Amino acid sequence: MFIGRITGSIVSSQKVEAMVGQTLFIVEPLRVNEKDQSDLTPTGRSFVVVDTVGAGQGEVVLCVQGSSARFTKETKTLPIDAAIVGIVDQVHIGSTEIFNSTEK
Repeated sequence: MFIGRITGSIVSSQKVEAMVGQTLFIVEPLRVNEKDQSDLTPTGRSFVVVDTVGAGQGEVVLCVQGSSARFTKETKTLPIDAAIVGIVDQVHIGSTEIFNSTEK
């Protein structure tokens, strides 16, 4: 599992039948700032993910990869290897809050 920020979307007019109607996003994984653990920083990588929770552009989301991406009711028949399974509200390191979705 990893957290990431939705940085873009993908539109594909030609795809296998199972993928029709699926929302595809580009997600950049985030990590805890190595210097002082004060915030989340981008990793510079990108993943194409299927949205299962109604997430939107710019949101921080919880993602799964590999076979775990097909363990939800919505994705069990899809040919995917990454899916959004949650929208992140807060992240804490110890007692310190380093992310809060209401403080954008």
